[in-house]
Amino acid sequence: MIYSSYYKKVGKNIKKIRLEKGMKQIELANKCHFVRQNMQRIEAGKTNLTLKNMLIISKSLEVDITDLLNNLIH
Repeated sequence: MIYSSYYKKVGKNIKKIRLEKGMKQIELANKCHFVRQNMQRIEAGKTNLTLKNMLIISKSLEVDITDLLNNLIH
């Protein structure tokens, strides 16, 4: 799939920010009201995130949504 590299970059950004904040994956999943398996798939870049879910994640991480998109174009 042509966009899979973008999904992986966004997932890596989410994981990086989560770890910088000292959060476990399950904690972020709970804060977002997602099941842990969905958060695993998101961080692994195995799913196409909706704008709604990106907003939920960014608010839960207390960052701007653009932080999830860092290094996406390069």
